[in-house]
Amino acid sequence: MSRPYYGYSQPDLPEPGGRLPVALVFPGPSSLAYSTLGWQTVYSLLAERGGFRIERFFEDGGGEPRSADTGAPLDSFPLIAFSVNFEEEYRVVASMLSRAGIPLRSRERGGWPLVLAGGPVAFINPLPISPAVDCFWVGEAEAGLPDLLPDLAGVWLEGGDKKGFLDRVKDRDGVWVPGASKTPVRRAVLPERELSRPAASCFLSSKAEFRDMLLLEINRGCPYACRFCAAGAVYRPPRRASTEKLKEVVERADPPKVGLVGTALTDWPDLLPFLRWLKERSTTFSLSSVRADGLTPELMEFLRKTGARTLTLALEAPSKRLRTAAGKRLAEEDFLLAVERAAAMRFNRLKIYLIVGWPGETDADYDELAAFLDQVQAARDRGRGARKSGLDLITLSLSPLVPKPWTPLQWAPMAPEAALSERIKRIKAICKPLRGVRVEAETPFAARLQALLSRGDDRLFELVELAVEKGGWRAAIKAWDGDPADYLRERDVNERLPWYVIDLGVSPEHLKRQWEAYRENKPGTVCPPAGCEACRRCGMEAWVQGAQE
Repeated sequence: MSRPYYGYSQPDLPEPGGRLPVALVFPGPSSLAYSTLGWQTVYSLLAERGGFRIERFFEDGGGEPRSADTGAPLDSFPLIAFSVNFEEEYRVVASMLSRAGIPLRSRERGGWPLVLAGGPVAFINPLPISPAVDCFWVGEAEAGLPDLLPDLAGVWLEGGDKKGFLDRVKDRDGVWVPGASKTPVRRAVLPERELSRPAASCFLSSKAEFRDMLLLEINRGCPYACRFCAAGAVYRPPRRASTEKLKEVVERADPPKVGLVGTALTDWPDLLPFLRWLKERSTTFSLSSVRADGLTPELMEFLRKTGARTLTLALEAPSKRLRTAAGKRLAEEDFLLAVERAAAMRFNRLKIYLIVGWPGETDADYDELAAFLDQVQAARDRGRGARKSGLDLITLSLSPLVPKPWTPLQWAPMAPEAALSERIKRIKAICKPLRGVRVEAETPFAARLQALLSRGDDRLFELVELAVEKGGWRAAIKAWDGDPADYLRERDVNERLPWYVIDLGVSPEHLKRQWEAYRENKPGTVCPPAGCEACRRCGMEAWVQGAQE
């Protein structure tokens, strides 16, 4: 069972009279929904606002989609709101609409329901799913979604029509009505230096992917702005929550476990004091990936004494040259020192993230990786000393690079499947003689599919429809008249990119300069602690000022 802690009454829902029925849809299993902050944030915002009867929908199997709360069918709701986190979920969105008997294309629906979509893909590139969606919420839900939906409720309760509502709101910040809104649509963002409302789980569930755990957003965005990372671009400006606010959320929820979510957690000065506070109240915790240069002996010792057995570090690229080009600020000696300390403190496992398929990579980059992994082995042995125990398993987790929209690599080509398979094969061969080292890898097909869907335009919706009809992406691509190469090729820097229908605040000229810097192997830049006002590099300072006004 899921246990709400904000005082929501589930499944004893309020009577629908005078309230807008909302189908809040997570296009995946409930176990993932209860471990996803975006979907839960929208739930909590609407529940606190009042005036809505919110029912939860998940993709827990086939058949007609029905509410997890009352069993009501999806097509009985005037508002169907999808929270979409990954491009591969487009097929699920279309499939759920189809199984509910709702026409897939918005132009074929006419009246209610209104299909709304939000989530990260809505402000990275919403075009491939846009023919199915009446309206996108582009940006942070806290920055206006709770104000938009009461307007919708008023129209519906008064017997108004959907088109009239869309015409009225189509040019608001954060609203994209395909074919009607003026573009580019300005992303909705809270113009604040500090997160006034950090995202947090609103349901604690024993069936969640992270069981009975309160996920807590420590920071949003990343000051390091690595050139391959979409999150570093689309969540600008970087912001952090106050320790007092975070403690307030934990005390209200009183969870058995807390999962700290954020980038560059070890940059947070209050990380160790906050973890000690959690320990004093007998609350267990876990951290997302941390930076090697932030793993001080004091922090590592505390993590180990409180039960941590696994560390996760991001190496990202196979060579120093590519890490520099990617904007990854990593001193190899810091990484090796973290490995040595982890072995000395008898952490059991180390997970290392590595990306393959970089633009301009060569065999020499992977020769350097082989030598560096030997150094990792040596660092582990030094830490173990005579005990011969500690870091018994090192897992190298490989992901092909996906050149995402709104990153400096958005102009780069996606590596061919054969080339990616060869790189993965090479790394497995490198690691085969290394003791206690395992390799796991995302499939090149899955990565190229993600690239295709993230770099596409509205013509790709035909592929989404085929994926529903054929029951999967592979069969759909075989039956599709289009050519993936049209979307996976290198783009000219002067080409009009389809996702520029969105205005994220980051200047395209800045991205062009950073793409050139990548190709010249130049180091990346870091957002200054003083905020956007102290920086004139990416264009966000003027954009934020406009949002404040």
